[in-house]
Amino acid sequence: MKTTYKLRRKDLIYPKLSYQIIGILFDVYNELGGGHYEKYYQKAIAFKKCGLFFKEQIYVPLNFKGNKIGNYYLDFLIGNKIVLEIKRGEKFRKKDIEQLYSYLKATNLRLGIIANFTKSGVRFKRILNIK
Repeated sequence: MKTTYKLRRKDLIYPKLSYQIIGILFDVYNELGGGHYEKYYQKAIAFKKCGLFFKEQIYVPLNFKGNKIGNYYLDFLIGNKIVLEIKRGEKFRKKDIEQLYSYLKATNLRLGIIANFTKSGVRFKRILNIK
């Protein structure tokens, strides 16, 4: 199924891919509803069915001056462009936003999406890595 998108803003990074991702998140919520653990939402997300290239639970080392000092695990990397982090809860927590921003810096990617599955729907934020 091919969807046509009419862009209202010209300054968005990866708008078409972002809209596809967000549409998939809403499809998952419409089917499952709220109140489930994050891992169940992650398992329900069907990027394959939509033809999107993605990787799950991606290991990313954190390096400092050539030495590995830690590890990150991304929930999803979509199209080798966008990091998607899945959370549950009513509010965006500062630590979750900072976590996603750290992932963007470690991977040198420009855009991340944090999605909260709440009792009343899906909420999302686009997080930019401004270099």
